[in-house]
Amino acid sequence: MPHDVLDGYLATLAKAEGSDLHVKVGSPPRIRVNGVLRRIEGAPDIRPADTVEMAEAIMRPDVHERFDRRSDSDFAYSLPGVGRFRANAFRQRGSIAMIFRLVRTSAASFADLGLPDVVARLALEHRGLVLVTGPTGSGKTTTLAAMIDHINQTRECHIITIEDPIEVLHNDRSASINQREIGVDAEDFSTAMRAAMRQDPDVILVGEMRDEETVAAALSAAETGHLVLSTLHTVDAAETVNRIVDFFPPHQQNQIRVALAGTVKGTLCQRLVPTADGAGRVAALEIMVTNGRIQQCILDPQLTSEMHAIIADGEYYGMQTFDQALIKLLEDGKIDMRGAMSAASHPHDLKVMLQQRGFLGPGRTPQPTAV
Repeated sequence: MPHDVLDGYLATLAKAEGSDLHVKVGSPPRIRVNGVLRRIEGAPDIRPADTVEMAEAIMRPDVHERFDRRSDSDFAYSLPGVGRFRANAFRQRGSIAMIFRLVRTSAASFADLGLPDVVARLALEHRGLVLVTGPTGSGKTTTLAAMIDHINQTRECHIITIEDPIEVLHNDRSASINQREIGVDAEDFSTAMRAAMRQDPDVILVGEMRDEETVAAALSAAETGHLVLSTLHTVDAAETVNRIVDFFPPHQQNQIRVALAGTVKGTLCQRLVPTADGAGRVAALEIMVTNGRIQQCILDPQLTSEMHAIIADGEYYGMQTFDQALIKLLEDGKIDMRGAMSAASHPHDLKVMLQQRGFLGPGRTPQPTAV
């Protein structure tokens, strides 16, 4: 019965167009809708035996073995007629808890996501490294899936994806796509990356760069003429560069900066902002496109912090800061003032830019837009 109950909770999540289901012993299940976590109305508290039975019912044997060994495990779960979910099971206070993320079964288009044209341009690079970054739940996977779908529709090539777990399923169109899942098709990211180099790829998607070996393999693939797409949990372009460099010991970091400056084509750092009508969320992107000045910032650690100013002045290349993206969303009526100010990297600077554009009178405090 707990299995059927879990399926009911997942159906409730999908019906509410939420993003996540939280199942935890001692509390009722909760779903996240438009970024807000709320209880499922009328659902009872979860008992220890419930989560044990749920986990046993939906985990594959290899996932269960990994969970018993590590006390946490990632896996995918599909519920016919409802959707596909990325799941994470873990132990807390001696009991099992699980988080389910509802994922798209097909890729959204750039137009659906409101992504600027420069994202398509980066997706069609034939070699180099493109990174999509942001906190957990910021839509990185959705953006990457749209980029892979765009390549699939427009370029005859071989795409290999390495994911943990596979979320969006892609069918061959112009491209040939092979999707590998960690724990099912490959042991780990670094092993799969090394194998990918013997599989004649043109494009490699690495679900996440988690360790030095995976980053080194991704840089090597980008240097040898492949397009590599991946994600990091970083908040802006400068932090992204520093995080990649910090994967390596100090004696290798100058070499890594040289490799990164020569391979990175751009970074898309994104945050989700509530829409003005309260019905959903929209992505605000800081976009960095590599040019000569950006390369100097990557090569010289003393200059990396200057990236923000270069991005702010880089409209010609398709670059924009988070705050510039927020202004565009405000001008298009997609978000309100409250959402813009809460998501701003530099609220005071955003306020000044809004005053210059006539959104605010001098000295006035931004007021939330009525919804």
